[in-house]
Amino acid sequence: MIYPAKEVQLKNGTTAVLRSPTVADAAALLDYLRVTAEETDFLLRYPEECTMTLEQEEAYLRRSLQDPNTVMILCEVNGKIAGNCNLARHNKLKTRHRASIGIALMSEFWGLGIGTAMFEEMIRLGKELGMEQLELEVFADNHRAMALYKKMGFQIAAEHPRAIKRKDGTYVNEYLMTKELENTR
Repeated sequence: MIYPAKEVQLKNGTTAVLRSPTVADAAALLDYLRVTAEETDFLLRYPEECTMTLEQEEAYLRRSLQDPNTVMILCEVNGKIAGNCNLARHNKLKTRHRASIGIALMSEFWGLGIGTAMFEEMIRLGKELGMEQLELEVFADNHRAMALYKKMGFQIAAEHPRAIKRKDGTYVNEYLMTKELENTR
């Protein structure tokens, strides 16, 4: 699904652009994925697991842009990818009322309001598309992210013990957080 570009004012006065990625963004997105995986231990992948080729990323972007049940929003600040998020409707008849959300930001852009702006758009789009529940998973020790999700109306629905095993052998629980939507359809 194509998301029409929108400008948002950040807390530091800079203007960011929220937009759909294009196939031309594939190389920059691959770099962005590697960098974000290096910057935080709260993503599901390690940097060495970012192995998608340019051709694979281009194909993924084409599929995402054509899929009416998926929307990806890229945030660009001064021509640089600052973050991205996606909303993906579940595809089974019994679960089509639900959608999963994912988000990541480059650390230099944390605290500027990008996460809030992207979540506002995901929630708005979820309502417009007739979704009834948004869901996400978060590491139990990712307090910064949980604060954002709670601010946006998400609540912890379940805890998955020892869901994450880090390289050092330590385990982290993972929370399933949900937000019920009132549809605008």
